[in-house]
Amino acid sequence: MIPDPAPPAEPLALYVHWPFCAAKCPYCDFNSHVAPRVDHEGWRRALVAEIARMRAETGPRPLSSVFFGGGTPSLMEPETVEAVLEAARAAWGFRNDVEITMEANPASADAGRFRAYAAAGVGRLSLGVQALDDRALRALGRLHGADEARAALRLAREVFGRVSLDLIYARQDQTPEAWAAELAEALRLADGHLSLYALTIEDGTAFGARWRAGRLRGLPDEDRAVALWEVTQRLTEAAGLPAYEISNHARPGEESRHNLTYWRGGDWVGIGPGAHGRLTLGGRRWATEAVRAPGAWLAAVAGRGSGEAAREALPPREAAEERLMMGLRLAEGVEEAALGPLGDLEARLGPLEAEGLLVREGGRLRATERGRPLLDALLRAILA
Repeated sequence: MIPDPAPPAEPLALYVHWPFCAAKCPYCDFNSHVAPRVDHEGWRRALVAEIARMRAETGPRPLSSVFFGGGTPSLMEPETVEAVLEAARAAWGFRNDVEITMEANPASADAGRFRAYAAAGVGRLSLGVQALDDRALRALGRLHGADEARAALRLAREVFGRVSLDLIYARQDQTPEAWAAELAEALRLADGHLSLYALTIEDGTAFGARWRAGRLRGLPDEDRAVALWEVTQRLTEAAGLPAYEISNHARPGEESRHNLTYWRGGDWVGIGPGAHGRLTLGGRRWATEAVRAPGAWLAAVAGRGSGEAAREALPPREAAEERLMMGLRLAEGVEEAALGPLGDLEARLGPLEAEGLLVREGGRLRATERGRPLLDALLRAILA
């Protein structure tokens, strides 16, 4: 009797964090640093070593996506990108449809480097345009101008099979009319995917300090914020790029498969300073976190063979809360079966359904069009 074949291993995603930037943006709370000198060879060795360490833990699971984030990954040497991808392929193997994305800054857009990244295997570029207005770019602390951003987009579309662009809205003194004009241009330039983020003021940033000191004027009040959100949804849907996630819009089939791994509760390995990961090992869901400071991370990999700072087995309820918080960001919602550890939610979901903010159908829970702008409030009500 021939035994049934073993089920195929669940795919895995890989996130690689490059922590260096040419300048620190005043709104940014990511783990990014300005360094006068970078030991590219040392970083290359460390990233490759971390891949080997994690492969020993995960076993043979094919990679569905690789994402180079930061920081500004387009400041990486192409040889480092190539070495990381070669190590990842050797460790896990790539699915035939693997998605390999790199974030890039228009100020570091260079034809030779872009072509070298593409030759190494990068097939999708996420370009941090942030604004198509010179005054707004200066206010955001960006090093590039609007024309430079447009030129970088044209170059990216010549080199890469897929291109996404990021924009920040709800900026100081921005009107719905001005945002509509800017977004309309972005949609003409877009290649199938847009990430559109409302400006948030985070603690620990330069903008956070200015806001507390009363020196960050012109931010939108609630009514203007709603108007800007409505403009965003109306124009993207009309252009055929509806929101598939709170801040991400795509033509069907152009969604970021890597980010969907996060939002759908999949597994990913995170390497590089401050990188987070989620892994299912031994039937448990584990959260991993790397050493945050770049120099300390590099020393940890070299000195003790691991850049990991913490690892925690998530209790079932905490894992279910995370699935809810991430899954409700998606237009498709979250599977109710994944929320079992949260107990009987009927008393909390019923009123939200009655108000037209949530809907349950086909075994999934999702926010309605009315509910999605109120996601934080919905989560507080459900998890109270």
